[in-house]
Amino acid sequence: MSVNGAPAREAPPGRWVPWLVIGLWLVLAAVMVPLSGKLSSVTTDRAVDTLPAGAESTKVAVLEDSLPGGEDNTFVFVYHRAGGLTGADRATVERHYDAFAKQYPPKVPAPAGEDDEGPPTRPSTDGQAMMFTLDVSTTYGAPETIVGPLRDAAKDRPAGLELEVTGPAAIDGDLDAVFDGIDLQVFLTTVIVVTLLLILTYRSPVLWFIPLVAVGAAALTAMATVYLLVKGFGIVVNDQNSALLTILVFGVGTDYALLLIARYREALHHHENVRVAMVHALRGAAPAIVASAATVVAGLLCLLVADLNSTSGLGPIGAAGILCALVAMLTLFPAMLVVLGRRVFWPAIPRFSTAVQEKPGLWGRLGTAISRRRWVATLGSLGVLGVLAIGLTGNTGALREQDQFLNAPESVTGFTVLRQHFPELGGQPMTIFTRPAYQERVLDIVKGTPGVAVAVPGGTSGGWADISVFPTDAPDTVAEYDTIKRMRTAVHAVNGAEAIVGGPSAENLDTEVTTSRDEKLVIPLVLAVVLIILGLLLRAIVAPLILMATVIVSFAAAFGGSVFVFDTILGFKGVDYSVPLLAFLFLVALGVDYNIFLASRAREETVRLGTRDGMLKALSATGGVITSAGLVLAATFAVLATLPLVMLIEVGFLVAFGVLLDALLVRSVLVPALTLLIGRRMWWPSRLSRPVEPPDRRRPLVEDEEPALQR
Repeated sequence: MSVNGAPAREAPPGRWVPWLVIGLWLVLAAVMVPLSGKLSSVTTDRAVDTLPAGAESTKVAVLEDSLPGGEDNTFVFVYHRAGGLTGADRATVERHYDAFAKQYPPKVPAPAGEDDEGPPTRPSTDGQAMMFTLDVSTTYGAPETIVGPLRDAAKDRPAGLELEVTGPAAIDGDLDAVFDGIDLQVFLTTVIVVTLLLILTYRSPVLWFIPLVAVGAAALTAMATVYLLVKGFGIVVNDQNSALLTILVFGVGTDYALLLIARYREALHHHENVRVAMVHALRGAAPAIVASAATVVAGLLCLLVADLNSTSGLGPIGAAGILCALVAMLTLFPAMLVVLGRRVFWPAIPRFSTAVQEKPGLWGRLGTAISRRRWVATLGSLGVLGVLAIGLTGNTGALREQDQFLNAPESVTGFTVLRQHFPELGGQPMTIFTRPAYQERVLDIVKGTPGVAVAVPGGTSGGWADISVFPTDAPDTVAEYDTIKRMRTAVHAVNGAEAIVGGPSAENLDTEVTTSRDEKLVIPLVLAVVLIILGLLLRAIVAPLILMATVIVSFAAAFGGSVFVFDTILGFKGVDYSVPLLAFLFLVALGVDYNIFLASRAREETVRLGTRDGMLKALSATGGVITSAGLVLAATFAVLATLPLVMLIEVGFLVAFGVLLDALLVRSVLVPALTLLIGRRMWWPSRLSRPVEPPDRRRPLVEDEEPALQR
């Protein structure tokens, strides 16, 4: 409506609305903050919780846990002296074993005849080492609480007699020690990184603090929400997923803040009332932000079809984090900005009615250059991505559990010593359960299996008999996995025995196999879901296909470049089995984000300016803010690279590198160049793809002369 031809002024929302929103968040915080601190109490890294119930090693772990005394933690003590063991050394080893066996008695009595297998302490053939295995029931505590006291108690030994306490339980204990306090470390490091980036971005003593408070509120709410999901639905949360939750919320939430602030600052030049300006900012930014969040949430929820519990659990965990970030940045954050008014931007306060001169700027000049050299920009970008993808020919083999540590702990060096002095006992102990009546038969079959060094019958309890097995090959190697497969095939052939093979290496094998199966299911599903969302958002078919193709090529380049760094520069022994799927999910979902921000703005401008000018206008308008968002998101994932665990370093580096590649090359050069090459057909089959009747009907309309389209 208008009065006397003048446009009617838009009525601002009530002054009470922002205060109401802030008040509701304060009430929510009072409820959720206490719950957020409980998340660490429900995290678990036990294989029985992580692996699917149908995995054979899971069945072994469940059976061990159900027997009297619970599951065993297996420790291996390796004593050695370079010049050869003395009599006092051997006596010390025997004394230590007797003391530990008395302190941690077996959960069930040893069967008759076990002594025929030899004494519990075992000397090496070179005379320089002795070893024994100690099974400690979980009723005595978790590995991280036991391994320290065991090492301390064994310090009473002759000078020069070295000892490494290793074995599956010792590795678990050392791994748990890495994760101790990791949530707080990730949270604080992320806060510091985001704070520095916001200060550098806005160069304001106040503005940086507002998004940080809003994102912090979202993170605490997300942690509380995940805690409630675990308690209500039994979702599996491990330490890795807990750390990723913090990274996701801070990275994505800060991105949303940067996009909204850019629109809000723009609106403040044209609207005197800050509440009206915020409404216009939300109208402009919210659709792209919601579409971005929907894409990431949909991609994460695709993980629900995964068999690996830790992978499927990341789906709702990550989705809860993204939704909390979305709600906080579209409610609490705008409310805080409105309450503080224009002065929050000091010293660069945007003034109403200030003549805003549009300058070409860096991104405008880049767009002009791309427009003039479209083929050069396209082929050059693809060339860079192709060179990086060559890195995929490097070492992409699975990373062994012992190689996860950035600095090898005692449990890892102990396996090296064990293989040096006991080459016949190179692998981790395994456990086989069988029905008691078939124990001897199964034992004979296992002893005859290639790759098995020692097989010892264990106790009988609850209708089951167990057999302890030492393979000859190093843990988590192809040779050891082949031995496990041969054993399983052999013992499964014994009708009525119901024999099952488990243990740490078997769990790692089952995890690797399950992850490989999950990749084949999840990756195509993620691609399909993201493609559908892009199609609905852009109301086109060609543009979503082009954007998805660029993201896939970008992922291959990021993965290849990262493998080169891992293998050649950092000297990692492989890529953790979980990294490809996690990196693909994050880079596809998050990488598409920047293309969504660019393409949605390009479509909006195309309606007014045509495809060519619309894309150039979109690149000029969004270049700075999307680049800033990419830097922030990359920096938050790079926080993972500061942790002393190879898997987290690989995920953090790969995602950070991929995000930068998407933000600086794919979104900035490749997508604009492809759009300019394809022209209005980019928007096929929407009406934007159809040629417009030119004013001069005597000659056809060329792409660069495409007139503005009216709504």
